[in-house]
Amino acid sequence: MTEHTQDRHPCLPGGLIPLDQWRVPETSVRRTLRSALRDILDQLKAGIHPDDQAFKSLDDLPALSEYQLSRYAPVPDGKVFGRELVSQLESLDKNGGQSRRCRVLVAPPYSGVAEALRCSGKRVIVPPENLLMTESEIVAWWDDQLGEAGWVIPELADFWIRHRLGLGLVRELLARVAMDQVGEGIVGCSSWCWHFWGQFLPDLYLAPLTPGPLTADRLSLWLEHLAGDPPAGKLVARMTKDGSYVLPAPSGEEGDRKYSEFARDLATLSRGNPGVALAIWRRTLRARPEEEADKKDDGTPLPVGRQCWVAPLDQLSLPAVPQSSTSQSGHVIHALLLHNGLTVGQLALAAGLSGQALRVALARLQRADVVVAGEDGVYQVSPLAYPGVRRYLQSKGYPVDGF
Repeated sequence: MTEHTQDRHPCLPGGLIPLDQWRVPETSVRRTLRSALRDILDQLKAGIHPDDQAFKSLDDLPALSEYQLSRYAPVPDGKVFGRELVSQLESLDKNGGQSRRCRVLVAPPYSGVAEALRCSGKRVIVPPENLLMTESEIVAWWDDQLGEAGWVIPELADFWIRHRLGLGLVRELLARVAMDQVGEGIVGCSSWCWHFWGQFLPDLYLAPLTPGPLTADRLSLWLEHLAGDPPAGKLVARMTKDGSYVLPAPSGEEGDRKYSEFARDLATLSRGNPGVALAIWRRTLRARPEEEADKKDDGTPLPVGRQCWVAPLDQLSLPAVPQSSTSQSGHVIHALLLHNGLTVGQLALAAGLSGQALRVALARLQRADVVVAGEDGVYQVSPLAYPGVRRYLQSKGYPVDGF
């Protein structure tokens, strides 16, 4: 599959690629003392000085307010992303890159694919209230849902529960998709759910696609796209420690402007995952105190300049799974990732824990900011905690996704 990066919308800079072509972004080499000294010399050569606002210590700058975050690092627009996903799938169809009527999109948590499919304008199939259906009920239900083309399933993880009676809906659907016995549609699936079903039904061939990972260059373009380009100009983001630039994204016409390796390090830490990268990016952004000083008569902030500062990643403390002598925490967070979020009742089935033990484990994970609860009562792993959670599960021998 040939890449045409210049034709892609910045909301999907990596395009869509076959799942087996996905790779973790490369890791930057840790700086030695010699390279650190060379950075200082390069900085001096670039002419960065106090007049350019790269002063000695910015470590104590406050984090951005919610108002500023909504301007500099907003949540991606699901409608824009949805249109681009559908557009690229249609382009693949026209170019002979897809032969199936149903396309499967696999993506890691927080990628935004599920929300984009919900906003795509196509008919959304939602799961039934009862996931523990009989075989005849399952066949009849899918016959009714798949009768007309132009449908989407935003998240396959919503259609099953890890219980002996909770596998039938997904098993029937995947069999139909594998035999091409469904109308034109799109199935979105989280990477953890996909890993489970790939192990459970290893002989199914569905040719899934996935968004290309956010490498350093793609991540810079994506963050710049989120910040927009209003009349005040592009967002300028510079490191607190030395004033080197993170944004605007490098274009090859920067002259002597010195760029930080922050984008590469963030791409590595987030494993190219846009939702995780954005959560960490928002946590690193800093402002000057005077940028919050001016208020309108109603108390809302006045528009300020398009500049902010970025704290180094090694100064951040991300949530981690608390140590425990039991495996309950691991069971809970693994179940949450398999199903892309669960209620307490669903967790009891999927994790195999009693009511009291489950409530204790959830409370502990919530206090550690590893798990968050939505207004709908669905518990999910926090995107800020995801890098540590994935490493924790891997170290404990849990099966992990390929992302």
